[in-house]
Amino acid sequence: MKRVLIIAYYWPPNAGVGVYRWLKFCKYLPEFGWQPVVYTPSDPEMQAEDPELLKEVSPSVEVIKEPITEPYGWYKRFTGKGRKARIRTAFLREEGGGGWREDLALWVRSNFFVPDARLWWVRPSIRRLEKYLAEHPVDVIVSTGSPHSLHLIGHALRKRTGIPWLADFRDPWTNIDFYNQLKLGRRADAKHRALEGMVLRDADQVTTVSWRWAQDLKALGARDPVVLTNGYDRTDLPNPPAQLDERWSLVHVGSLPPTRDVPELWNALGERLRGDPVFRDRFVLRLVGPVDHGVRNSLEEAGIMGNTELVGQVGHAEAVREMQRARVLLLPVNDTPNVGGFLPAKVFEYLSVQRPILAVAPLDADITRVLGMAHTVVPRNDADAMSQAVAALFTSGQESVPIPEQYDRRVLTSQLSDLLDRMTKG
Repeated sequence: MKRVLIIAYYWPPNAGVGVYRWLKFCKYLPEFGWQPVVYTPSDPEMQAEDPELLKEVSPSVEVIKEPITEPYGWYKRFTGKGRKARIRTAFLREEGGGGWREDLALWVRSNFFVPDARLWWVRPSIRRLEKYLAEHPVDVIVSTGSPHSLHLIGHALRKRTGIPWLADFRDPWTNIDFYNQLKLGRRADAKHRALEGMVLRDADQVTTVSWRWAQDLKALGARDPVVLTNGYDRTDLPNPPAQLDERWSLVHVGSLPPTRDVPELWNALGERLRGDPVFRDRFVLRLVGPVDHGVRNSLEEAGIMGNTELVGQVGHAEAVREMQRARVLLLPVNDTPNVGGFLPAKVFEYLSVQRPILAVAPLDADITRVLGMAHTVVPRNDADAMSQAVAALFTSGQESVPIPEQYDRRVLTSQLSDLLDRMTKG
């Protein structure tokens, strides 16, 4: 079998959203003649922890773990957080406040840790992996980001060993939705852009998760970036499936940061609740995962907290069960300039449970292309469309929706293996 080294920060038992893409690729790559070798930190900062995910790691996957030094311990002490506090992404804060300490810590992180807080892992990893590769050769190197500092490891190894290198962009770099919130100085911003350009130009192959983001990466210097979307794994589905909710449940699974707040939808729901006693008795908005305090404020202002359940963080298996029993799944995309390419892994897990989806997104976004005519997409600023969608979705029979076969993880892994094969043929 050919061997592929995958440099990944997120790996089980870490349950951050970045885990699933390469965990699933590694699960199916051996079927296509590729032996995965995963290099990952032994002691990373956990966004969430799910030991059950360790069962997904095939015995055929070689996992190399090395310690990482990160500044989060200092950050927690400085900002008064507990040692076990979770560091959320995308500026999500479940509690209010923050203050000058948070602002100063963000400024230090943004200007002294470029491209990100895993910067101190780059040089030790290059030394460790260069020695490993001399004794255990591989055919291709893959780095997956964010965190984008991992691409610097891939870049250095490509230069020192000559092994073909694939840079996988699960997220944009300077086009990420919160980039403008980083309080970057001119020098730090220039360094980000220089490093991003270097990675995109020098990688033998660039992959990303959406068509719009592929266009953006090509404009920044990538040669013929390939779209490998995220997907769903049929083996993740509980069997028998969770029983459909008796209530009219609108369910969101995952993080709700401030950029995904949808006050227009909350207001539409509030109006319906106040004007329709039957709907008020049957409807529930169920939010599974961390919710930003600003989003909770929006829910209170719309007057719908009485019909809202805040479930909090759950394991992946329980999250899928919550999707299965939902009457309708809610999918708000980020209210940011790069929203057209926003295509999170959750989209495909939603598709796998065959429930109707209500997406709040631009009609010309990539997410609309994936959902097609089988689901409902409404623009963020169209209150009338939101009211009509709510009325239609909770008065229809809510039949199950067919699963698009092209987003099956095994199908996507076949495409990845073809790409890796082409890279080894020069």
